[in-house]
Amino acid sequence: MCGNSKISFLSSNDMHILRKMSVRSKRIADTVEALIGAYLGAAGEQAAFVFLKSLGLDIEFHSNIPLERKIVLKSEKFINVRSLEMILGYEFKDTSLLVEALTHGSYQTAGATACYQRLEFLGDAVLDHLFTIYFYNQYPECTPELLTDLRSASVNNNCYAHAAAKAGLNKHILHSSLQLHGRMAYYFENFKQPFTGPSHGWEAGIGLPKVLGDVIESLAGAIYLDSKYDKEVVWKSMKQLLEPLATPETVERDPVKLLQEFCARRSYSSSYTKAHKDGVSSVVVEVQVEGTTYSATETGPDKIVAKKLAAKSLLNNLKAIVP
Repeated sequence: MCGNSKISFLSSNDMHILRKMSVRSKRIADTVEALIGAYLGAAGEQAAFVFLKSLGLDIEFHSNIPLERKIVLKSEKFINVRSLEMILGYEFKDTSLLVEALTHGSYQTAGATACYQRLEFLGDAVLDHLFTIYFYNQYPECTPELLTDLRSASVNNNCYAHAAAKAGLNKHILHSSLQLHGRMAYYFENFKQPFTGPSHGWEAGIGLPKVLGDVIESLAGAIYLDSKYDKEVVWKSMKQLLEPLATPETVERDPVKLLQEFCARRSYSSSYTKAHKDGVSSVVVEVQVEGTTYSATETGPDKIVAKKLAAKSLLNNLKAIVP
């Protein structure tokens, strides 16, 4: 079925069945996703919605539905609206959305709005979509694997946190948490290097406060709602915050994944041992190479950072030893 027209392929005189074969459900699902992408890329979102409807997935999206918010507050009492709008390159119609996007769950003050978590949830999805479209259109020759690496390098909390720090958004976050204050102070005291390019954050060996990345997502969600679901407006604001973006030449793949692939090609076995003490995580990674054990140990503010650093260190060592 396409639109209101019904096509019966089985009764077509032009169809000849040579043989029957079974097809895995995942392959069918992949084909449907590819068709959705084809409609989206060639004819836009509405065409993709029509195609989904023809499959029985009737998804309605009305961009003209008014955003109902019963929050009335003097935003300037909580934040510097003008300064933030200059950072974002966007002027809010409803500044209470801006306040909400910067309000941590620990902040409890009379008259304050809700915390940023719902906007963060929305902004996460919007940014994922925008980066997917951007990389797909920007690099038509890239393989699906490289497109995935580009998106993974860009759509992550570490990357967002660096962007927030670079823009000085840490000065505008509303919170009442001593622990968060301590983590923010530690980060800005220890991370002295200027932000000069795409970074995974973990490479610095310093734990980026998650709230920094969260507010990038919540601000994206706030702009999306305030602009009446205009993704181009969101992209214009977020792109200038997150630049320079990853490129096929600058993207660095996840070292844990690279080590896994390195070992799989040579039938090597690998293992990780993790420990955490006094606020510091340590990870030991070992790889068995023809009866010989090679290892690397790294520390970090959390297990994820330490694991990536250890994998990168051992992978570099193995590349110098193993042909």
